[in-house]
Amino acid sequence: MTIEVKVPVLGESVTEATVGEWLKQPGDAVAQDEPIASLETDKVAIEVPSPVAGVMGEHIVAVGDSVEVGAVIATVSEGGSGAAPSPSPSPSPAPAEKKADEAPAEKASESEMESLPDGSPTMSPAVRRAVLEAGVDPTTIKGTGKDGRLTKEDVLAAAKAKSGGAAPADTANAPSPAPAQGGERKEERVKMTRLRQTIAKRLKSAQDTAALLTTFNDVDMTAVIEAREKYKDVFAKKHGVKLGFMSFFSKASVLALKTFPSVNAQIDGDEIVYFDYVDISVAVSAPNGLVVPVVRNVDQLSFAGIEKAIAEYGGKAKDGTLTMDEMKGGTFTISNGGVFGGLMSTPIINPPQSAVLGLHRIEDRPVVRNGEIVIRPMMYIALSYDHRIIDGREAVTALKTIKEAIEDPTRLLIDL
Repeated sequence: MTIEVKVPVLGESVTEATVGEWLKQPGDAVAQDEPIASLETDKVAIEVPSPVAGVMGEHIVAVGDSVEVGAVIATVSEGGSGAAPSPSPSPSPAPAEKKADEAPAEKASESEMESLPDGSPTMSPAVRRAVLEAGVDPTTIKGTGKDGRLTKEDVLAAAKAKSGGAAPADTANAPSPAPAQGGERKEERVKMTRLRQTIAKRLKSAQDTAALLTTFNDVDMTAVIEAREKYKDVFAKKHGVKLGFMSFFSKASVLALKTFPSVNAQIDGDEIVYFDYVDISVAVSAPNGLVVPVVRNVDQLSFAGIEKAIAEYGGKAKDGTLTMDEMKGGTFTISNGGVFGGLMSTPIINPPQSAVLGLHRIEDRPVVRNGEIVIRPMMYIALSYDHRIIDGREAVTALKTIKEAIEDPTRLLIDL
């Protein structure tokens, strides 16, 4: 029995997605609820499970196609042992002699798709067609795409090397085809994912709409590093999570945002919306781009609660399991470019928020303390803000408040 696979509900106000990847190919055995496709929405990637156990049937849509909620994207044959379904015969309107002179068909038949050797690497439909049309073995080609995947150019280069006149045995033993005389210049065009398109639109919109300005300061991390080293083992044993720097900066941000409410506010039309709570969006790097899950009610959370929330979101970002609700809202953002080695940057606000705190790498630098030059672990911090709602005095003083709280963490305990 053939079962249709439909696009599931994607989240509130989300009605469309893009097919990012097929996780199962026609003829593959699938278990019930096993992911068979990955869909990309504006914010997250969602896996589509198989409704039944059986054999993967036809891909009705291709990678890169846009699909709406409820649309049929594939079929699954219920039951079976995993053998490929028998394809329906294709009509042959032209004689065989004429076919030999024609260009290869744009799409390979289902039976051709299933004739690829076992153990062949995961390939997109375009690459699979190129493999079939070129008549090459994909297992012998080294992929240059993301995560070592094959690209269409890899297949075409292998086909060109195969037809270059070398004996088959020599080609098989050669580690790679000889480079073309004068060097080879490759180009690869890859369609932007829906997530990347959304990131681009939002960031450009922030630049076009907000009056962006950035103020900088530097922070002596000595006190926080000493506190972390002193209590990290006890903290991890009691709470089951590592004590990081993000909880200190989150708490310091709460102190600044409560003192300067406009930094935690947003513009809505001709009104300013002030929040009596602090929901911090934490910028996290995911495989498909930057995502910003929201830690709610940070002003009410303990250090352990903040660290647990951030750790959980970090794991979900890597696995691609963040939900729309987990990235909705947020009144302020913290972006830590220091984990990638960034020394200084001007972060862009996350609309409709009005400010973002940028953290950077810690490095030993000479500074003056009590009239003497000493070495201290220093970090540059940056606050980008919307000048339409936040005055320079408020922004500078808010960043200075964060600096003072980090350099003297006791302030976090006595709310000073």
